[in-house]
Amino acid sequence: MGPADTGVTVRNEVGGAALEGLAGTETAIGPIDPATSTPLLVPASRYRDPAFAAREVERMWPRVWQIACSTDHVAEPGDYFEYRVGPYSAVIVRDEQGTLRAYQNACRHRGTALCTGSGSGLTDLECPYHRWRWDLAGQLRAVPSRKGFGSFRFSDFPLTPVQVEQWGPLVWVNFDTSAGPLEDWLGPMSQETAWAAMDEWRCEYAVTTHVAANWKVITDGFSETYHIQGLHPEMLASVDDVHAPQVVWGPASRSVQQYGVPSPRFKDGRTDQQVWDSYIVTQGERMGIKESCPVPEIPPHGSVQSVIADLIRSHQAERGVDLSGYSDVQVMSLEQYNVFPNCTILLSPDLLSVMVGRPGEGAEEGYFTLYNYRRAPSADAPRTKPVDVSLTTEQGKESAGLVIGQDLSVLERVQRGLRQPGFTSVVLSQEERRIINTHRMLEHYLDIEPSEMTGGPA
Repeated sequence: MGPADTGVTVRNEVGGAALEGLAGTETAIGPIDPATSTPLLVPASRYRDPAFAAREVERMWPRVWQIACSTDHVAEPGDYFEYRVGPYSAVIVRDEQGTLRAYQNACRHRGTALCTGSGSGLTDLECPYHRWRWDLAGQLRAVPSRKGFGSFRFSDFPLTPVQVEQWGPLVWVNFDTSAGPLEDWLGPMSQETAWAAMDEWRCEYAVTTHVAANWKVITDGFSETYHIQGLHPEMLASVDDVHAPQVVWGPASRSVQQYGVPSPRFKDGRTDQQVWDSYIVTQGERMGIKESCPVPEIPPHGSVQSVIADLIRSHQAERGVDLSGYSDVQVMSLEQYNVFPNCTILLSPDLLSVMVGRPGEGAEEGYFTLYNYRRAPSADAPRTKPVDVSLTTEQGKESAGLVIGQDLSVLERVQRGLRQPGFTSVVLSQEERRIINTHRMLEHYLDIEPSEMTGGPA
């Protein structure tokens, strides 16, 4: 299977009443016939037009499930976290009974944001301006000089709720209290990731970087493998970037790649040493190796891929994590999940990274957040607060590691090109099907009918 044979399956299994119009039966795309198909053209204005960004803020962002923080941010009673997306803000809290709750971050008096940042030990939510106070269940408990308001019932002014749900190590919110549950939004993704024991992951840190680019430029960069050959040449000797089958389930989608093998783009293949060196440069920390060295002896009937898999298992065993139940193919497979509108989840038996793109102050401004997780020995292992860091773009590139740093380095360059007056359309192939899916979903939420996109397979 090559670039013309994408191995894409599209299952239009979209949950929730708001998405009934997108529900349908499973259809397969591929192989694509070059004689009858054309590239899909998406208006470039979607990435730069303030009016389009305003439409997203009005019609899409308040109605979709989105990652707000990690479970570790709000694991204990009294923990809180402020989540911002565009002009919207939600405060997520864990109440005294251990129930996860979320509210629009606004005092019911004159709108002051109740919380900023994150922390612990919260016993109530008090406005810093006039000291109106709510309990963690959202009920109003105190109003200074209450008599001045005349006839006044506390029960009339609870905090405005936001839907909140926990899925594995992630906390998701939806500002639309009538939207369907997160389980419907994720679709088969929950079952497809059951092998990874999602409750065993612990968040070590979350790094946020401002990027001078539209939020879709950020998320697009983590929605296809087509760019590996250009942006990540160091990876090519140790990843199959061509055979990456994809499946789309409405808002959620997945691709799967094999590591520890050379890209089929090398017609003459690569030596074991080249595969080994490439893996160390790009992912050596997974084996506990930071510097290049000769490839270990490969046992009879073995491969360099199996040697890498064994070293990953050994490295995790040193931390008390048992990966013996996973085959070499499983250890060396990377499952990438994209969830509309703005998140990418990278998952292997020893690896979990979550990338999120959010809108900034303008159409061509955004924020990138990387959540880094480690696997714990068991689901009841203790939790600690993640380290939250905000970095400049340059600092983010330097601290994110080679591969993610390369991804960040190109985003502002993409946005600069999108601004050019002669650039009218983004041109997408079926290999970029997950980006296409993002725009299909956007058209649904923004009531764009008929579609503004043209071309695509016959």
